[in-house]
Amino acid sequence: MKSANKVSEAGQVAEQVALGGEGTNKVMWKKLTGGLLVVIGYLLSPLCWWNDLFFNLPIASFFGYLFSWLSPDLFVPCSIVGYWLSNIAGILLMQAGALDVLQGQPKERNLKKELFTGLVSSTVYTGVILALIQFKILDTPVLFSGG
Repeated sequence: MKSANKVSEAGQVAEQVALGGEGTNKVMWKKLTGGLLVVIGYLLSPLCWWNDLFFNLPIASFFGYLFSWLSPDLFVPCSIVGYWLSNIAGILLMQAGALDVLQGQPKERNLKKELFTGLVSSTVYTGVILALIQFKILDTPVLFSGG
């Protein structure tokens, strides 16, 4: 009787390990994809100082180019919007990836709340940078000088 109980207990332990292994694989996969989102988001975000030349400006130019088919006058304004959107996308990707990496178990996510939080934080970040430039705490590049 004792050996039957031991076999039954061993089977239950093996089943839990197998299920736990599957759950562990899901968690590890979620953390891996979250880490990838953080890296891609960082490359698109304004936190990366060298990203503009390789990522954001080509994306912004392509965005402006698409809208320039409607009117050539839309190229520059839509390029600026495309640049801003690529930076916002980077911050949102970093936020989503960080949630995946830092959470222990996958939880139900509220996409609207995450999007709203990301847009608000990105807009506040942009406003802070503009205020620092306006109050002459940060210098603007020579590209913006009048002469």
